[in-house]
Amino acid sequence: MRKAPVIELSSAERAQLMRLARSKTSSVRLARRAQIVLGAADGLDNETIAAQVGAGRVQVGRWRTRYAEGGLAAIEQDLPRGGRPVKVDAARIVRLTTQTLPAAATHWSTRTMAAQVGVSDTTVLRVWRQHGLKPQRVRSFKVSRDPQFVEKLEDIVGLYMSPPEHALVLCCDEKSQVQALDRTQPGLALKKGRAQTMTHDYKRNGTTTLFAALNVLDGKVIGQCQQRHTHAEWLKFLRKIDRETPKDKTLHLIADNYATHKHPAVQEWLAKHPRFHMHFTPTSASWLNMVERFFRDITVNRLRRGVFTSVPELIEAIDEYVAHHNTNPKPFIWTKSADDILQKVIRANSRLSSKQNATLH
Repeated sequence: MRKAPVIELSSAERAQLMRLARSKTSSVRLARRAQIVLGAADGLDNETIAAQVGAGRVQVGRWRTRYAEGGLAAIEQDLPRGGRPVKVDAARIVRLTTQTLPAAATHWSTRTMAAQVGVSDTTVLRVWRQHGLKPQRVRSFKVSRDPQFVEKLEDIVGLYMSPPEHALVLCCDEKSQVQALDRTQPGLALKKGRAQTMTHDYKRNGTTTLFAALNVLDGKVIGQCQQRHTHAEWLKFLRKIDRETPKDKTLHLIADNYATHKHPAVQEWLAKHPRFHMHFTPTSASWLNMVERFFRDITVNRLRRGVFTSVPELIEAIDEYVAHHNTNPKPFIWTKSADDILQKVIRANSRLSSKQNATLH
């Protein structure tokens, strides 16, 4: 039988090992190894030490030998794991992820990729993180084909970054089909250790359309809920803007290309109110209208988790939100110049064109 090495400790070494064995800040594994060495120094055999520290006899023997050969530094490091190291072909994982698709699926998962290359799920995830790959995510986009894209972009960004004097810049749009949704059962309130609950199914109690005009300079909002969103309702909203803004101010309204905004009746009304100047965003470029940011806020903060038993109750909630917003309004700050946006659009179109050409060939 192989004889266990004898451990002899100086007073300083014993004191250091006892501190590690009793320490509340060192790891549990290191404290156990220190206890093994102390037991060995006291003349105990491996089987007795194993019973005292709750470890295997073979493990005790290994750490006893490690200390005898390398001292304290040897037990502070973990033992090398057995088996051959797994060779990870990261380049292959990246190539498969970016250039191929799995069978009968639209994108790779850690499990399908792990099965394909013969490694673990965690290895695939580590490689993806190292190379910034997230195949489970997708970003949507829409390229504007408006022939006047550049002119409209420069016009609107110019209003944001250098608004004219003695004038108001108002971002206008309508949020249509806002639903009054009621849940089929009462939910549970938020409490410690439990999220608020809501049933996934709901009852529809009608819809309304929110017309809104965001003042670019101070962040205030003029809002109005109407049953429909035809040119008649748009005209009604324009009259509300006319009533609620200073008469000595020129009004620059930013809106999208929805047909109701350009209806002949609307054009006739605008001709009789020369202080109104319309600025239309390029097609497929609603992101250029800052009122969309306000619509996002009211959706997240008030509508998405709201419970409304009727349309009047929904309208009351919307009016209350707009009024509360206007008590302490904060303008959204536009930071990108027209040139910056154009360069980004040019790069995106270039990548799309090269991708389409590669597909054709």
